[in-house]
Amino acid sequence: MRWQILVSVLSVVVLFSCNSKINSEKYSEVQNKGSEIANITQTILLANVGKAIKKGGPEYAVEFCNLKASFITDSLNLVNNCTISRHSAKNRNAGNMLNGEMEKSIWEIFEKTNAKDTVVQSKGKLVFYKPIKIASPACLKCHGNPESDINASTFLKIQKLYPNDLAIGYKMNDLRGVWKIEFEL
Repeated sequence: MRWQILVSVLSVVVLFSCNSKINSEKYSEVQNKGSEIANITQTILLANVGKAIKKGGPEYAVEFCNLKASFITDSLNLVNNCTISRHSAKNRNAGNMLNGEMEKSIWEIFEKTNAKDTVVQSKGKLVFYKPIKIASPACLKCHGNPESDINASTFLKIQKLYPNDLAIGYKMNDLRGVWKIEFEL
């Protein structure tokens, strides 16, 4: 197991070794800003999902996420002069799948270790990644086990809005996704 983790970490290092080095001051700056943006984005999305659940239950929250989550994220992109996205090996929205070997390697590191975040340089950008974990029982109402956590009407709504959904079957503290926040150099 440790060998696999070491191979994953080395894969990420090799992937980025051909890029110029990020100095420690810039790394810290991007790490702090990325963490702040990820936390704000997560807080705003969860607050809105919470309001949607109170208004119409989990089924309504699924519809809210389908219609509004991207709009909220896009507005935060403009405010923070960056590109914010979420990615997962088990995505609900096809636009949120892991893209390329770099993201797959970072996913493996987050999945197998307690890494909190990382910054990499890629294609003229500094990219901040932060894991998203299932941190609340409320998350399981849409992302848990369809037989025990997700009610039937909510599961039908998920299947209708996301026919290729992979984002179910999670338990508390499982890795649900990663925040990806890109900054131009």
